[in-house]
Amino acid sequence: MDERVREHAETLVDWSARIEAGDDVVVSVDEGTHDLAVAVAEALGERGANVTTVYASEEVQRAYLRAHDGEFDEDPAHELSLYENADSVLSLGGGRNTAATADVPGERTQRYGRAREGIREARLATDWVSTVHPTRSLAQQAGMAYAEYEEFVYEATLRDWESLAEEMDQLKQILDDGEEVRIVNEGTDLTLFVDGRTAVNSAASVAYDSHNLPSGEVFTAPYDTAGVVTFDVPMTIRGRDVRDVKLTFKDGVVVDWEAAQGADVIDEIIQTDGGSRQLGELGIGMNRGIDRPTGRILFDEKMAGTVHLALGRAYDANLPDGESGNDSAVHVDLITDMTGDSRLAVDGEVIQRNGVFRWEDGFEG
Repeated sequence: MDERVREHAETLVDWSARIEAGDDVVVSVDEGTHDLAVAVAEALGERGANVTTVYASEEVQRAYLRAHDGEFDEDPAHELSLYENADSVLSLGGGRNTAATADVPGERTQRYGRAREGIREARLATDWVSTVHPTRSLAQQAGMAYAEYEEFVYEATLRDWESLAEEMDQLKQILDDGEEVRIVNEGTDLTLFVDGRTAVNSAASVAYDSHNLPSGEVFTAPYDTAGVVTFDVPMTIRGRDVRDVKLTFKDGVVVDWEAAQGADVIDEIIQTDGGSRQLGELGIGMNRGIDRPTGRILFDEKMAGTVHLALGRAYDANLPDGESGNDSAVHVDLITDMTGDSRLAVDGEVIQRNGVFRWEDGFEG
């Protein structure tokens, strides 16, 4: 086995999920992730955890959703109990076809998601972590040779996370102390209000309220939004290509939207429920091991020199105790490139210009 796979597994189990002896762990194994699953199982066994594995295939999911009549039972007990009794859920992403669910009717996907809100909440209540194992389908989606994509994945994943956490803490403190964030870019002039919210230093560990490996972002949950934003980083959402999405906000709600490609996907998302018309997240990418978009949100939203906004659910880690944030059955990220003629300001002070933070070499004040 490639030693990088073992290092990936050990990083996931020790740094990211902080697994201890006796922990009850669910490992979700996607197609093409066998080697990583073996390495993760070995690491979990060495640490004395209790392991249950589940098979997570988008092709299997497609078959089920297309065959079903759409009247889904709400939170089936056998599935709900699995996550209610788990300490951690480790999701190993991969897949054979990145467009496997492209022909599933959008309404059916929405109904399925709404019927499993309790299951989703139970999973999110665990120390869950999602990661990606390099597969040929993901390499093809990213436009890379397989060996090249492997290098890319491990460059993004096997980092000095403690050092990056220290750097990202500078941005966390700025956002925690700030009230108003303004994003200005080509086709974008958006103001977001974040006072009273807590930013998360997403350093790829549950110890930082961070649940992705790789990670490398700082994110918070705006409670109000005004203006217009254009998302120019190409994405694949629900198996379909999405390009150049433009959203207009008034009083915190999307009032107009369009897209050069994939407008039907954006329409499905926004029409999901009341919360899907509002933002649940403002995230700022800081992982310089991710240097290009790949069509996989786990990587792309962490890319240094980008900002992403998520329609839908807000994370509890960003909210004051006792306060409910934006609630929705969806959480869909969209990304804008900040490396051109752009600026990111907090309370009127520019903290990033043209993708460079004020504490980095090359920052233009």
